[in-house]
Amino acid sequence: MEAYSRFNLLGSSEQFQKVLAKIHKLAALDATVLLSGETGTGKELAARAIHYLSSRADKPFVPVNCGALAESLIESELFGHERGAFTDAKTASNGLIGEAAGGTLFLDEVDTLSLKAQAALLRFLQDRTYRRVGGGTLRQVDVRVLVASNADLPERVQKRQFRQDLLYRLNVLSLHLPALRDREGDAGVLARAVLQRLSHQYRLPLKQLHAEGLAFIQRYGWPGNVRELENIIHREFLMSDDTELRLRESCEALMGAAVPQVDIDSTDAPFRDAKANAVAEFERSYVRAMLVRTGGNISQAARLSKQERSAFGKLVRKYKLGGFEGQVA
Repeated sequence: MEAYSRFNLLGSSEQFQKVLAKIHKLAALDATVLLSGETGTGKELAARAIHYLSSRADKPFVPVNCGALAESLIESELFGHERGAFTDAKTASNGLIGEAAGGTLFLDEVDTLSLKAQAALLRFLQDRTYRRVGGGTLRQVDVRVLVASNADLPERVQKRQFRQDLLYRLNVLSLHLPALRDREGDAGVLARAVLQRLSHQYRLPLKQLHAEGLAFIQRYGWPGNVRELENIIHREFLMSDDTELRLRESCEALMGAAVPQVDIDSTDAPFRDAKANAVAEFERSYVRAMLVRTGGNISQAARLSKQERSAFGKLVRKYKLGGFEGQVA
């Protein structure tokens, strides 16, 4: 386990040890790898480990968030462009593929690429040749490609949202990162490691997990996986004055998003009013829990709750939860 700690890949569970063993094997196989798993499971960390344990370790590792690439500039960003190829092309660019020459190109959220961009990527993967935007010279590059997605790509293929031939090209080798809830005992290991890292980062005394806090960590489902765990430990480390973290506030916020119970015997309100109050209490509790989970990131909270950002934002404003700064009031 210690051999992978430099990549922040920590865990002693049987499920995760199998992942580490496969990473070691994949590092020696210079072929395309498709990494899958839920958001926050550590797909980029695994990709970095594959690169830095491989023969390409002394060459660049270039990570690309495909979801952040502007549709109109994807080919230019990936393949580069010649000077004057378009209005803002005042100088030539090697592109991200050119930057990764000799090393590894990591394409995260590959499922967000448009069908047009998928076609361009497919052409490149066939023989690693490409042309810069605005250029006529055919270039070839030696680069390993790793891709990641938290989507069900075969399902996307069935819905004609992802090219089947591209999936074949990408899924030469595969690695699935298990959800944190499926890694028995690892949440506690990770939490302690995060506390040590934060103590060093902020030059503050090391804090420990109280038995109460550890019990919460072990029973909570962690839908946001390792990223969510790190977010909560980070906040509690900075905000708590205790040397032992009980995580009470986070526990109440995250576990309190259940449907509220109504005491029928004690309410005098008509059914319609009682129902409206229960719905409002649920909405406020749910939105608050999602904001705590994502560190106040409304866009990410909306994605986790499978809501449009505008609709989720309306709920944030409705319940006056927009002043989130590490905690939700």
